[in-house]
Parts: sequence; structure tokens; C-alpha cells
Amino acid sequence: MLEKTVYSQLISRAFDIPVSVTYWDGKTEVYGDGEPVVKIKFNQQIPLKEMTNQPTLVLGEAYMKKDIEIEGSIQELVASAYRTTDSFLTNNPFLKHLPKISHSEKASQKDVQSHYDIGNDFYEMWLDPTLTYSCAYFINADDTLEQAQLNKDRHILDKLNPEAGKRLLDIGSGWGTLLFMAAEEYGLTATGVTLSQEQYDYTQDQIQKRGLVGQVDVQLLDYREVRGEFDYITSVGMFEHVGKENLEMYFQKVADLLTPDGRALIHGITGQHDGAGEDPFIEKYIFPGGYIPNVAENLNHIMDAKLQFSDIEPLRRHYQKTLELWTANYHAVMERVIAKYGEEFARMWDLYLQACAASFESGNIDVMQYLLTKQPSSTGLPMTRDYMATTDTKIKA
Repeated sequence: MLEKTVYSQLISRAFDIPVSVTYWDGKTEVYGDGEPVVKIKFNQQIPLKEMTNQPTLVLGEAYMKKDIEIEGSIQELVASAYRTTDSFLTNNPFLKHLPKISHSEKASQKDVQSHYDIGNDFYEMWLDPTLTYSCAYFINADDTLEQAQLNKDRHILDKLNPEAGKRLLDIGSGWGTLLFMAAEEYGLTATGVTLSQEQYDYTQDQIQKRGLVGQVDVQLLDYREVRGEFDYITSVGMFEHVGKENLEMYFQKVADLLTPDGRALIHGITGQHDGAGEDPFIEKYIFPGGYIPNVAENLNHIMDAKLQFSDIEPLRRHYQKTLELWTANYHAVMERVIAKYGEEFARMWDLYLQACAASFESGNIDVMQYLLTKQPSSTGLPMTRDYMATTDTKIKA
């Protein structure tokens, strides 16, 4: 009885929207004023100590196993918790003191493959046809997800103001869309590196089909092992996976690989204040080894690498919309996911996508593009930012 009373006190302060909670004894309480926006049902009692110590992990696992059911928008529920300053769900000191995680080359390869090598079939179900798994860029309100992903790659390449015939390296090249665009539309010689066997195989196949042999290359390689010099470097959704202890090395590697007048566009998830750090649910089930740095961490490492800032752009709302579209796509195929991977897996990914959308919506995390140069002079960039304007018809090659 006492434990349920504490439960009630915690939940009553956890959200800024009206919610109803049906407890394991069948009794329902409504918290907040008005008609409940979200309904939560506990099918099993969760030990209070476990829930308060690691709420995202314990409640996430309970949702996966149907020990908890949620009627209504998970995104709205999580965003509400982020808006509530004393919510036990988001104001938890345990999240700041997770055990140290290895980011050796062997560990990084295992981490990447555990996430991306689920199988291309899984990602093809709900990503757009380009298989782009990062923040899109919405120029127009009615841009499709595919168009917005192509917008993003053009926006990145446009910011570099590249010259045809020069060399580009894409660190963490995914399924290769940016590489193909760099070669086909901008006339660049493009090299990608990935640790995912599935992504590597797909990219190799596309290089053959698109007739890009000799102009596009992909290597199954850790970024720390890349050698050579490149005029341009891109890296999309990568630095959040190198680990806190390797951020300095990562940005120094970018600097080392650039030609003296080279330019880099680094795009990744970050926080404008504390950053999200490491989350035990995401660490265990979604992407082991992930770490979300705050802006100050990245800026300090960039300065230590003697790189120069030319532009910084936040894209938080773009990633919120991207995740909302992914969620809609995912819900449309969820029965197929359940049939192939099981219900726990399907619910896990549904929770992950909606919770991430809420995190961007609330400003808990952001996504930034850093345009960097190796030298302050002779950068090859125009005096104003007008050249960065992206259109779907801009062809430079």
C-alpha cells in the first residue's frame, strides 16, 4: 500500500498533461486537469527501487514485455515528462553516472554491427527509398521524406562549395546516398567508410549498378584506420557513436585527413545544454556505445584540433519531423515487423522512435551541422551564406 502511494506521488509530478493510470490492482487514478490525453496501464507491479534508479531502462523493458501498456501518443507522453522539471523520468542522477563503455576498434565494430546489421530488410520497411538513417532537411512543408533526405545531402555538399574533380571522404557513409550524389551531381571522387557489413555490401552493389566504379569507393574500415588526404570530409550521424573518450581523437582525425585548404561538414546529434549523455535503455537495446555530447564539448575538441569554424546550424525541428515520419512509416508496417522479429522487438523500436521524437521536440537534444576549415585564409568559401541555399535542381558537375 505504501509503495503504491509513492508511485502515485511520483507519477502525479511526472507530466504536465492529464494522464490516467490504471494500477496493477485494477484501480484507476487521473492526474492533471481535464480529459486524459494518454492512458497508462500497469499489468504488473514494478519494484519501486528499480523504477526510480533506472526509469528509462526499467519502464522501457516493461513496455516491451507488455507489463505496461500505453494508449495514446508515446511521443506526447515523453515530451511532457521533459517539460516537467522535477519528473523522475528525466531528472535522474543515475543517467550521469553510467559505467564506462569501451570504444576500442573491436568494440566499436561490434556496436555498429549490432545496430545496422539487423538487416537491410528491416530498414527498407520504414526508411525512405534512399535508406538514409539520419536527420532530413525540409525546405518545403510538403517535402516527402525522400525529398527531404536528398535536400539534406545537397545542403551538406553545397555548404562545402566543392569543385568537381576533387576528393571527398564520408566518415560513417551509411547506405551511400551522399557518396552517390557527390559523384553524380557534384563531380567528386568519393570514398566512404563504414563498419556495417550490410551497408558495405549494399553500397558496393549500388556502385556497380550506377556505373560509379573508379569514382566512388567504400571501405569496411574504422575511421581511425583511414589514411590519405582529402579536399572535403563529411560525417553524418557519426560523432555520437565514437564515445566520450574518443571525441578529441575523432575531430583530430578529421583535421589530419584534410588537405591544408580542406573543408569539413560534420553533422550529428548534440545537446545545447547538458547533452543527453548515455541512456541505459538505448545503450542496452538500440545502440550500444552511444554518447551524445553537448555543444561545448564538441567546440572545445574542434578548437583543440586547430580547425576553424565557418558556420554552425541547428536542425532540431527537422529531426523531430524526420522521426515523426519514420514513426508513421513504422506503424504502417508494424505487423510485418512483429511477424519477422517478434513483438518485443517491434515494441522496443516503436518506443525508441517516439521517445527520440519527443527528445528533439522538447529540446533535450539537438542536431548540429559544423562547417569547418583547416586554415583561416584561403578557405574557398564565399563571403556570405547565400551560396548555401539548397534547391532540388542544383547540379554543379
